[in-house]
Amino acid sequence: MLNWDDPLAAPAKPEPVLKAVEPVQAESVQTPAPSTPAPISNDSPQQVETPVKVKIADIPRPAIDPVVAKPIRAEDKRVVNGMADINQLAPFKYPWAWDYFLNANKNHWTPLDVNMTQDIHDYNHKLTLEEKHVYDNVLSYLTTSDILAMRNIGLAVMEKMTAPELQIYQARQVYEESMHTWTYQHCIETLGLDQGEIYNRYRVVPEIHHKINLCNSKLESVLRADIDLTDRDELENFVMAYTFFAGVFEGVWFYNGFTPIFALQRRGLMKGTAEQFQYIMRDEVLHASFGIRVCNQIIQEEKLKLDPKKIQHMWEEAEAAEMSYAKYLLPDPILGYNAEDHVGQFRFVANRRAKKLNHVEPFPGAENTLPWLDEQANLKKEKNFFETRVTEYQTGGALNWD
Repeated sequence: MLNWDDPLAAPAKPEPVLKAVEPVQAESVQTPAPSTPAPISNDSPQQVETPVKVKIADIPRPAIDPVVAKPIRAEDKRVVNGMADINQLAPFKYPWAWDYFLNANKNHWTPLDVNMTQDIHDYNHKLTLEEKHVYDNVLSYLTTSDILAMRNIGLAVMEKMTAPELQIYQARQVYEESMHTWTYQHCIETLGLDQGEIYNRYRVVPEIHHKINLCNSKLESVLRADIDLTDRDELENFVMAYTFFAGVFEGVWFYNGFTPIFALQRRGLMKGTAEQFQYIMRDEVLHASFGIRVCNQIIQEEKLKLDPKKIQHMWEEAEAAEMSYAKYLLPDPILGYNAEDHVGQFRFVANRRAKKLNHVEPFPGAENTLPWLDEQANLKKEKNFFETRVTEYQTGGALNWD
């Protein structure tokens, strides 16, 4: 039985059941006479209080401000700076946000659903030194990145939303980022990698540190108690930071970040890790899509005009960081994958995300250097039941990567 005082405590052992014992027939058993209650004196009569019955109608009702009592209208809601009751979910102004939440809950999974036995053998007996370098550094980058994504949504973004249907999906997103962090930790533990060394790389490898530092600077600019989104400059900075996390960080860097592992999967290597990354990819595509839609909604509602030069600088700064990272990750190509492919794919996907954000194409003419990636990133339906647990998403079908 669950211990409600300490749910993690071991369940208490059941008390032993005592068997009934037959009464002993004694020859003579003296039973004491029942005690006689003392007589009640007339001089000091007992006072018996009669409970007073209170009618519900007699209880005064608390006063309600007539302004507060007015029903909430959907048209009164806003993404930020709204004045409607944040505690009242319906009527919806953003039903699409509720749909994101419902779909996300169909995508439930855990890293324990995936068999990693073959990965242990692959890592120790099949991967080259170059491939181990790629694998270890991808994990190192992602472990820190998903914690940043979790903090951004949970601490910097969600509390600024003034429509609960937006917050509810973002709460699910925070959970999913935690799940992704568990996934990377599960891979590290399963393969017996040095946790301290893997986790500390972002602090000592300049190419990884630079990407993380860019994210931190965006997060810290909006993670302030005194931020005022009624100020146009503050609002623009908030939308630019959210655009970076949705469009660049989750929309392109995460998407590209899984690619080296998918390249190994194509050759039949590290399939357990890659399958978990396929689950994560589905979550991240929803995160990016939702964030982009929220940014567009704020721009529309607040009649905000972002500086085109700042937008182009954001994309170019992200490209420079990705190029540096790719050259560190892939100083020498592994079979079927190299740094040039990685950066080319970044530019191609960046153009897709920019289009959804109504930005000018940041990298005109960028080509799809990894045409197999979209298909590889999707979960394969044909699973060997004895190799891996079948945990397909209920939403099924291929994702729309646009």
